[in-house]
Amino acid sequence: MNEGYLEILNSISSSKPTPGGGSVAALTLAHGHSLSVMVSRLTVKNDKWIDGHSLASSIINQSEDNIAKCITLANNDSSAFDGVMAAYRLPKDEEGSNARSIAIRKATIEAAEAPLETMKFSVEFMHTLSKLAKDCNANALTDLASAAELGLSACRMAEFNVRINIDHLSGDDIDALQTASQNLLTECNHIMSEITKLYTNRLGW
Repeated sequence: MNEGYLEILNSISSSKPTPGGGSVAALTLAHGHSLSVMVSRLTVKNDKWIDGHSLASSIINQSEDNIAKCITLANNDSSAFDGVMAAYRLPKDEEGSNARSIAIRKATIEAAEAPLETMKFSVEFMHTLSKLAKDCNANALTDLASAAELGLSACRMAEFNVRINIDHLSGDDIDALQTASQNLLTECNHIMSEITKLYTNRLGW
């Protein structure tokens, strides 16, 4: 544990609204990616797991970009919520004007789209783990399982933030956001079931 990590935790635990649940979802996904890299490194170290070397090497090579993307998603979520707060601070609409209302709606939709991107990246991550689970180092299967739980949690947490932002809005664009988030969560749950079968079978559990 270092001061930088504690600084992030203290920032999350403060009374400020950002970083909040959406940002934490993306940071959770970053932890999942880090664990998957560890599993991959343990896999490529041993020729016993040669069938998993190609995918494991790819995960290692892409690790910096993937973790950086998670950090970007976390920052984007915080920025999007700051945009909502800024919209609410605009002068109230005068007669014949709905500029503030339009700005609030636009910012709120953007605040829902940010965690939706985290959901998409979570599902992508889970698909990778599903492939890795077949041929990774068997001694690291519980670490892979933990990475999958983090990926699923990140997706669920992000879905909460999509839902709360669109909860009081309506329209075709809102319906599309709701459908997309529900489909992504369903897909993520399905992949988790596949991963669970793979690692429990390999471990004999």
